[in-house]
Amino acid sequence: MAFIKVSGTKLVDANGEEIILRGAGLGGWMNMENFITGYPGCEFQIRAGLADVVGKDKSEFFFDKFLEYFFEDADAAFFKSLGLNCIRLPFNYRHFEDDMNPRVLKPEGFKHLDRVIDICAKHGIYTILDLHTAPGGQNTDWHSDAGTHIANFWIHKDFQDRVIWLWGELAEHYKDNTWIAGYNPLNEPTDPYHTRVIDFYDRVYQAIRAIDPNHALFFDGNTFASDFSHFGDMHKKWENAAYSIHDYSVFGFPSSPQQYVSNDEQKRRLKRSYEKKREWMDQRGLCVWNGEWGPVYARQEYDGQNTESINEERYKVLKDQLDIYNQDRLSWSIWLYKDIGFQGMVYVSRDTPYMKLFDKFLAKKHRLAIDAWGADDTHIRDVYKPLTDLIVKEVPEEYRNIYPSPVWKFTDRIGRLSRNILVSEFLIKEWAEHFKGKSEEELDVIAQSFRFDKCLFRDGLNKVLRENASLPTA
Repeated sequence: MAFIKVSGTKLVDANGEEIILRGAGLGGWMNMENFITGYPGCEFQIRAGLADVVGKDKSEFFFDKFLEYFFEDADAAFFKSLGLNCIRLPFNYRHFEDDMNPRVLKPEGFKHLDRVIDICAKHGIYTILDLHTAPGGQNTDWHSDAGTHIANFWIHKDFQDRVIWLWGELAEHYKDNTWIAGYNPLNEPTDPYHTRVIDFYDRVYQAIRAIDPNHALFFDGNTFASDFSHFGDMHKKWENAAYSIHDYSVFGFPSSPQQYVSNDEQKRRLKRSYEKKREWMDQRGLCVWNGEWGPVYARQEYDGQNTESINEERYKVLKDQLDIYNQDRLSWSIWLYKDIGFQGMVYVSRDTPYMKLFDKFLAKKHRLAIDAWGADDTHIRDVYKPLTDLIVKEVPEEYRNIYPSPVWKFTDRIGRLSRNILVSEFLIKEWAEHFKGKSEEELDVIAQSFRFDKCLFRDGLNKVLRENASLPTA
C-alpha cells in the first residue's frame, strides 16, 4: 500500500488516481472539549480537579478507561458502514510531554493513538493526525487547553520549539504507516500578526521532512483556519502539502441570523463564505481539505417541542454545504463523530451512568451558557448586559473589535471571558465532586457510558453522510 499524495488540486494514490477523503473528526477524545463530554473549562483543569477529589491513580485510571471506551472496533465498523473513509484524530500535546518536564517523550502517549490508528486501518479507514493543542495555546479558544484567551504560543519561541521537537518524534514513530493519510501540524492558529504562523509552518515542514518525506501535510489557515491572505508564495517551498479550511456556517448554530429555508440567497451566502476561505488556494491551483464543518443540533431536554423542526432546518444546511463540496470533489472531515448529544453522529444515551450522574449539572451548565460552542445565553443575557453597556459607554467603538474579530464579535468576547473562562472555573470542583468516593470498579462503569453500545444514533445526520459518502470518487 502506498502513501496518499498531493497532486495539484487533488489527493491521489500511487497510480495517480484521485482519492476523496470523506469522514469525521474524533473530537473530545485525546483532546477533550467541554461541550463534547460535559465538563466545565479546559481539559487540564478537570484532570487536576478530579485528581484532587479521587487521587492521582484513580483519576488517571478513569481517563485511561474513557480513552479506551470512546473509540473501539465497533465504532470503526459503524463508521465504515456509512461509506466514510477517513477520521481526523485531534490530540493534546500533554499526552506526549509534560510542561514541567519538556522535551521528554511520554511513551504512553502513543498507546491510544496507535490503537485507534490500527483499528481504523483494519476497517480500511485512513487517519489524519491533528495537533489540536500546543504549549501556551496556539489559539484564543478553550480547545487549545490553555485556560486563557491569549494565544501565548505565538509570543514564546520555546513553545514553538517544543512543537517542532514533538512533530519530529511523531514523524519518526509514524513515518512508515501508509494508513495515515497525513499530518495536520496545528489546529486553528490565531496569530494576530499573521506572519509568525507562516514562519512556524516553514520550520515544522522542514523538521518533518527531515525524517518523513512521504506523508502529506495539511496546513490550517490562520484565524481558525479561515485566512490565507499572508501565505504569499510559501506554497512553492512546500511539496506534498494541502491547505485546510474550517467551513462552519452561522446558519447551523443557535445564533443564526434567520431561519434557514434553503433559498437561493441563503445558498449563495453559504457558497460565498466557503469560496472566500479557499480563494488563495484556488488562485494558485492548490489542494484544499475541509478539516472541520457542520451544524449543531437541538436537544429535547433543552429545546422541547421545537427540537425536530430545528434539526430539520440544520439538515438543510448540511445538505446544501455537501452539494457545494461535491461540485468541487472536496475532501472533508465533519465535526464530529461522538459526544453527549449536541453535534455527534453518535451520542451517549441519557440512560447511562455518566449522563445520570451529571443530569442536573449539565442542565446548570446549559442555563449558565458556560460553554462557548453554540452557546445559548437566553437565560442569563440580562445578567451580563450591564457589563456590555459599561464597555459600550466607556470604550470608543473603534477600540472594541480586538483580534480575532470579526470571528469573535465584541459581545462574543465578553461572553468568552466572563462566562466561559471565569464562571466555568468556579464549576470545576463541583464537576469533580460527582466522583467522590467512587471505587475503580464504579469509575470503570461510568467510563463505559461512552462505549458504542451505550450510544444513540443521529439518524438524520448519518443518512445524509451515507448518501454523500457513496457518491462516485472517480
